[in-house]
Amino acid sequence: MKIMFIGATHEVTGSCTYIEACGKKFLVDFGMQQGEDMFENVQIPVAPGNIDFVLLTHAHIDHSGLLPLLFAGGFKGEIHSTTATANLCSVMLQDSAHIQKFEAEWRSRKAKRRGEPDYEPLYTMDDAVGAIKLFVQHPYDTPVEICEGISVYFRDAGHLLGSSSIVVTMTENGETRSVAFSGDIGNTDQPLIRDPQFIDRADYVVMESTYGNRVHSRPTDYATALADILQKTFDRGGSLIIPSFAVGRTQEMLYFIRQIKDEGLVKGHDGFPVYVDSPLANEATDIFINNRESCYDEEALSYVRRGVNPIAFEGLIRTVSSDDSRAINSDSRPKVIISASGMCEAGRIKHHLKHNLWIPQNTVLFVGYQAINTLGRSLVDGARKVRLFGESISVLAEIRQLPGISGHADMNGLTAWAKAISGVKKYFIIHGDAPSADSFAQRLRTELGADSYAPYSGAEFDLISGKITVDAKPVPIPKMKNAVGNISECYSELVTAADRLSRLIKYSNGRANADMRKLTAAINRLCDDWEI
Repeated sequence: MKIMFIGATHEVTGSCTYIEACGKKFLVDFGMQQGEDMFENVQIPVAPGNIDFVLLTHAHIDHSGLLPLLFAGGFKGEIHSTTATANLCSVMLQDSAHIQKFEAEWRSRKAKRRGEPDYEPLYTMDDAVGAIKLFVQHPYDTPVEICEGISVYFRDAGHLLGSSSIVVTMTENGETRSVAFSGDIGNTDQPLIRDPQFIDRADYVVMESTYGNRVHSRPTDYATALADILQKTFDRGGSLIIPSFAVGRTQEMLYFIRQIKDEGLVKGHDGFPVYVDSPLANEATDIFINNRESCYDEEALSYVRRGVNPIAFEGLIRTVSSDDSRAINSDSRPKVIISASGMCEAGRIKHHLKHNLWIPQNTVLFVGYQAINTLGRSLVDGARKVRLFGESISVLAEIRQLPGISGHADMNGLTAWAKAISGVKKYFIIHGDAPSADSFAQRLRTELGADSYAPYSGAEFDLISGKITVDAKPVPIPKMKNAVGNISECYSELVTAADRLSRLIKYSNGRANADMRKLTAAINRLCDDWEI
């Protein structure tokens, strides 16, 4: 009976844990790596076709996004999740496949111009549909026997609609061990969904540490803070553009805007329109509504019991077609546009930014985390110009951030969740960057007197003996190295060329304007061809 840590080890994304027990081989989550990748992940130690089943904590792509790849490799077992998670994955995995196809086509066009071979998508729409057909849905808090010797139950993690912590109980050769997988633990007092539910006991706990060394700050009254931004923007004749994650954050924003409209918190702009311009967000909103009885908190359910939809209101316009999307920017009224993606890296939000960033009366409001090297981060950090669809756009709109409403528990919330579990012999700390994971492991040792361990990818633990059998060491991702470990000759030549270009630009002041415009256009064309 062993557990092996594959992904999200001293990193925040790519969650995956492998277990062998009771003659079965199974995974808890199989997520996609997103953002910067610091450490190499080991491969799953068996072929996909030899995996018996998967337990999925929730639908976010960093937990579910490689399930179609598993299917493509020959996996035909069951994927066990809550009902709402299965519903969300039915649209999110297909959306991910669409993105894979689109990006492969885009890269292939550029590769063709360079005489290079086509790019292949990570997986296809058929792979996504095949994986979706393998889902088996379960309610919360109902033990189910997956196979002889292995039973599980799903507990509400309060992170996303349908998100769960999973307790796995395994009995092998007369020995029983229980392992609680936290999944992503939610923040308290989020709109719509319930607070995270505690787990009574477990022998071992595998838990996240996304904010393991930080405490959240948030407005004391989020609706009032949002209403103030709306009021100031509308009063000067502008519109509010909100880049928002399609699943979770968009529905939260609708909840707050409904409250603002109900309480009349914005004066003089009655009936202002709110566009949700994201096909995925619109599908996800329907899934939220359909799973309200099992996932909503008491406040949201109080609306439902009065026959009121807490994420719908007069003036809400949900666009579907591309023509509908384009028509939004011909609506001259002060309005709200909520569109994906949340970091402005893809999707319809880029079109709305192109049409609205250069208008001083407008506001672009960021309501979620903006990763380094994203367009959203550039705007938050004060960029005065950005490039969209090959065109340079001046940033004259007001750029705002509204902190709070994080979907993750902070270090105090994580500690409270960990402390509630009795009988724990060891905590395994994952799903946090290196400082956060190590800090939270130390916090558990200091505050709870707990045995805690933050593994690297490849670490193995024997659940019967209670011993680490493989204490893996960090393997950093190599940075532009060749086989003998030196900076590649081609990369050195690229750096030298960049130095020449920098000197050329530095000494171009005073050249003819036409020459400088020609050089600028050439550099922009080069960036458009090569940027990713």
